[in-house]
Amino acid sequence: MSTNVKEIVGIWDKGYSLDKHTQKSTFTGNNQFGRPTFNTTRTHVGELLYQLKYKQDFAKVHPIAQLMHDQIVTKFPDIDFIIGMPPSKVRLKQPVHEIAYRVSRLADKPLSTNLLLKPLATSQVKNIAVRSERLKTLMHAFTLHNDVIQKYLTDPSYNVLLVDDLYDTGTSLEAATTTLKMCSKINKVYVATVTRKN
Repeated sequence: MSTNVKEIVGIWDKGYSLDKHTQKSTFTGNNQFGRPTFNTTRTHVGELLYQLKYKQDFAKVHPIAQLMHDQIVTKFPDIDFIIGMPPSKVRLKQPVHEIAYRVSRLADKPLSTNLLLKPLATSQVKNIAVRSERLKTLMHAFTLHNDVIQKYLTDPSYNVLLVDDLYDTGTSLEAATTTLKMCSKINKVYVATVTRKN
């Protein structure tokens, strides 16, 4: 399957995205509620992610995770465990967690589900126009579970892969990476996203 893997640069040690999310989006007018509508053409990976997130088609988890494993995770032979980005919205089943779980199985690496926490809802952060203010809000949202650090992180140094769905401004990944690196036992933080905005 053809993808366009690209490096995404940030405060993390290394990161990659499988492909752009959208190829083309054309405004088609407003619907009966006055909201704008678009005719959108997505990349293959973008369509898989769209079907997973917005149509709840969880059969798309496996092909997404397989692509992420084969084309990104193999670039990081020294990862010790994987973390799915904590969600911004409450869902019965979280797409990013499902992808991270499948990637961890394919890579034969443990998945940490509760080291990095986001107890504060941050679904409205995208409405904050100023990047520095958005980052400040997100920095207060993430926290580390000290019991997990004490009980499970028994070695002096770990390299972590942080899995997310869409790379846009990078503020969420930056806040999460900063929080992870506050732990003296975390050495490198790598990032893998399914799609990117640009």
